[in-house]
Amino acid sequence: MKRITEQLAELQPPDEQDNEQKIKRRGVLSKTALAQENRQYRGTTAISEGCRESGFVPAFYDTLSDRSVISRYADGSQAPIHLLDGVPVEWVSEYDAEGHVSSLRPGVIAGFLRDGRFYTREEVAEAK
Repeated sequence: MKRITEQLAELQPPDEQDNEQKIKRRGVLSKTALAQENRQYRGTTAISEGCRESGFVPAFYDTLSDRSVISRYADGSQAPIHLLDGVPVEWVSEYDAEGHVSSLRPGVIAGFLRDGRFYTREEVAEAK
């Protein structure tokens, strides 16, 4: 089975006209990008609400460090949805005026953990 970094390396370059794909190509995960992903995957199992009963937990994966973490609130408790505030500080690229994480460094993606393995939204959506 291929590692996620190998799968990501095989992805074709996105269409320059598609704003959602531009965000993914730049690799910047932000609150806006998360909202766009949720709209894109609405009606599938690839959103937090759609995959809980299958044992998937909202998580983030950093392609630079090959590390995944469960989505957490700023206080460290587990979050039922993808939230940026609980990621490791070294993954953060920008904070908003209130001190909340507004974007992550390039290479961090949202997905899900199950049984210690990270799954991309695409993998979860295809698994049904």
